[in-house]
Amino acid sequence: MNTLFGSLRHVFAMANKTQMLWCGGILLVMLLLAVLHHVWRDDKKKLGRWRLLCLIPLLICGVHAWLYVRGYPEAVSLFVPLYAIAVLALLPMLFAKRKIGYRITAALTGLLTALCGFYFCGQAPNLFNHTQLGYSDSFRALVRDMDKAYILKEWKEVDFAALEAKYLPAVQEAEQEQNPAKFAAAVAQFCRELHDGHVSVSTDYDRDTYKSEYQQHEYGLALVQLDSGEVIAVCTSEEVNRLGIEDGTVITKWNGKPVLQAAAEDVMDQGLPVKANADRIAVMNLSGVGGETVEVAFLEKSGSEKTVTLSDLGDMHTLKEAFRLFSQEPKLESMEDYRAFLKENFSAKMLDDKCGYLRLNAETMDSTFKDLAGYLKGDQTFARELFRERLSELKAQGMEYLVIDLRNNMGGFDEIGCALCDLLTTEDWYGQGLGIRKNGQYTCVSDHGIHGTGEFADLQAVALTNYNCASAGDGTSLYLSKLPNVTLAGITDPNGCNQETGGISVLSGSAVTVYFPVGLVMDENGVPNVDTKADRISRNPVEVRIPLNHDAAMKIFHDKQDYELEWAVQYLEQ
Repeated sequence: MNTLFGSLRHVFAMANKTQMLWCGGILLVMLLLAVLHHVWRDDKKKLGRWRLLCLIPLLICGVHAWLYVRGYPEAVSLFVPLYAIAVLALLPMLFAKRKIGYRITAALTGLLTALCGFYFCGQAPNLFNHTQLGYSDSFRALVRDMDKAYILKEWKEVDFAALEAKYLPAVQEAEQEQNPAKFAAAVAQFCRELHDGHVSVSTDYDRDTYKSEYQQHEYGLALVQLDSGEVIAVCTSEEVNRLGIEDGTVITKWNGKPVLQAAAEDVMDQGLPVKANADRIAVMNLSGVGGETVEVAFLEKSGSEKTVTLSDLGDMHTLKEAFRLFSQEPKLESMEDYRAFLKENFSAKMLDDKCGYLRLNAETMDSTFKDLAGYLKGDQTFARELFRERLSELKAQGMEYLVIDLRNNMGGFDEIGCALCDLLTTEDWYGQGLGIRKNGQYTCVSDHGIHGTGEFADLQAVALTNYNCASAGDGTSLYLSKLPNVTLAGITDPNGCNQETGGISVLSGSAVTVYFPVGLVMDENGVPNVDTKADRISRNPVEVRIPLNHDAAMKIFHDKQDYELEWAVQYLEQ
């Protein structure tokens, strides 16, 4: 019960207090309307006034919508419970003169209003609407929003005033030119300085008219850095093949600079939390850096160095394909692709006669009720039963060891990851703590743990992860790595973020929207769980680094094989 109350305390502490006041004001009006009806019910003239007064909640919601929804209509969905209360206030109007009818509708209205009010206050959105402001004013407002609500301000030692001073000139330049692409680029760079996987930026402007200065180019190849430090070309096109560059060709210089130096100096900070992950993919990002042409030096088969000029081929696709192959990320180009990806969540199969396979694309169940029940109780019984069923089926098919695939995990609720761990250990382990932040101090109010059942503790398992495994997926990677029979492995570390999202700041004309975490998740030491500090060193590194040599790169990028999965099976067999 303490866990439940602590979880609720965490939820309400995370909710937007201003929005809760709006809801409280409407509920107070509803209560006063109920009292007035009781006093005026025998006076027909006053009942007529009372009916008009029932419109007050609707008028309040109209003012609310003007302030918070105007310029950002997508926000309506966030305030449905609040606006539903105003609509409910109209129901008793219809039966104001009928005693029985009024009592029934009043009771029903009261019950539904209480439920809507409780639900809304529990998830009152941290939405900050600055769409009516100019570029500079909305940027300053964003800084104020994050300075107040960004949950990791102290943990990451963020100086928002310094960041505002650093990027405000670029914002002002964009405002003078009325260039939304420049505005979006400045805001994005500001956000990347936080190095938080939960801080993201979406944009909405005419990309045909306004081109970003950071737009990548298509040169017909991608670059990959091997463990040896050597850089090779992959995903090469016919255009570069004709110039002598093929898959596996060693690249030595990019635009006249040694390729690793160019990656360090010319590649824009992508904002990844873990610096080792950023360094690993910096060379890949270099593949799109340059102008209409770029000079590339490479080693011919004879061993001599040759320099050629590559031209921009237009629509960028090679680098996207290289990243997709590197991370084994599925194509999510439509809502149908996204649904198919989630449909594969928790799927299980045998890879051979001994090795089982369990996939976790996200820590979410098939219903909001199940997700929230596990979250509030700190015990996801529905997920544990599902995992028990999946693993039992694999055991019946002869499974002796298991691969758990967390790559590209989109996150959700950490309790689901803990439920899987329950079955794989006989021990009790700390999972996560839900916390509150007050005056820059972090306090845990609800502990959620792993309670081993031992049912599958005899299984040796490899959990595959990568830099796209974030949020609750990052948490699941950490919890599995604690178990002695599970090895966390990957070419890269997990993303390095595990806090709860919810902050939304919409800037001038809805051209830019910034999302950031506002809910605190903690570890057993009373500090934020998983997330990197200002040093950007992973606090959840893989236990075994999967090697990326020349042969591995050819399997991934040329043969398009799932090299990491093959490696995991071989590792378990040995």
